[in-house]
Amino acid sequence: MRTTAHPGPPGRVRLTAAGPGAQITPRAPRRISLRLASGLLVILTPVVVALAVALGPVTIAPGDVVSIVLHHLFGAAPTAAAVDDHIVWEFRVPRVLLSLLAGAALAVAGAVLQTVIRNPLADPYVLGIASGASLGAVSVLVLGATGAGFLASLGVSGAAFAGAVVTLAIVLALGRRHGRLDPPRLILSGVAVTYLFQAGTSFLQLTASPDKLSTVLFWLLGSVAGAKWSELAVPAVAVVLCLGWLLGQGRRLNALMMGDDVASALGIGLARFRTVLLVICALLTALVVAVAGGVGFVGLIAPHFVRLLSGPNHLRSLPLTSLVGGLFLVVADLAGRTVAAPLELPLSVITAVVGVPVFLFALLHRRPGVPA
Repeated sequence: MRTTAHPGPPGRVRLTAAGPGAQITPRAPRRISLRLASGLLVILTPVVVALAVALGPVTIAPGDVVSIVLHHLFGAAPTAAAVDDHIVWEFRVPRVLLSLLAGAALAVAGAVLQTVIRNPLADPYVLGIASGASLGAVSVLVLGATGAGFLASLGVSGAAFAGAVVTLAIVLALGRRHGRLDPPRLILSGVAVTYLFQAGTSFLQLTASPDKLSTVLFWLLGSVAGAKWSELAVPAVAVVLCLGWLLGQGRRLNALMMGDDVASALGIGLARFRTVLLVICALLTALVVAVAGGVGFVGLIAPHFVRLLSGPNHLRSLPLTSLVGGLFLVVADLAGRTVAAPLELPLSVITAVVGVPVFLFALLHRRPGVPA
């Protein structure tokens, strides 16, 4: 049998059979598995969120969790104890929501960067954004209001965001060649800036007092323990808007993945589009690092895991990637505050310990022909 490839919409290739009696092998099983996985993820999201709110050092009945949430959202009559109400609404709900937002942001940013830079190992930290954010935050934590100067007036989260923005500006300036962004040069610039800022962060850790050092290390490894309602609104709005915009760029991302010639032929301004994508991904990363610290591995594992299931089409993969990343970080945070209670483990420890085996298992058992 002979097959012929016909170009379709961006990111799609349609195969037709030629010759007498030729038949096309149906792709239904993959579509069914994709739809089934999508449906399971949609169903699992509220279930996992509810369990993450209910479980912890103090376990609260799921019925009481629902009652507390309904009471605060719609004014329903409260049936849970006042102490349970305080634990659920003031501590756990903001924490779980922040985990969901941070995981979704890192996962989508990783998927987009892997397409823009054309490197399957790219993650949200490849441009050095995390190192700049960490240097800003650690400066405030270690040096305090006197030593950190202007950064101290911004607070830890504000200093982290400012450091991320400055790092992005430096990397974008260094990553240009002849007025255009050059992906290899961009990566090398990000790596160089990362090592430089990590050296500064390490120096500050050496000068930190023992009581401050534990806080610095915990922040560098990621934590959502400090989530508060008052600090959740700005990152939530920004993350939702950025994710919504990126999800709407699925077809253009598919064209970009097929090569510069194809993207240019479809009328996409490559230089401007790449710059906007990098800025959006950097903004997402900066927001996450500013409120949750250096959460590692989510932006690498989630896009690859979803791609093994759905293929490279961003129209399908990006929504699933945001859900997988969000749920993964919610589960990681739940594990971090329960498996070694009363000791709480940083997020990056859990994401690495849990994520690496799952990622390797999925990679070794992937279907032939499905890109990694």
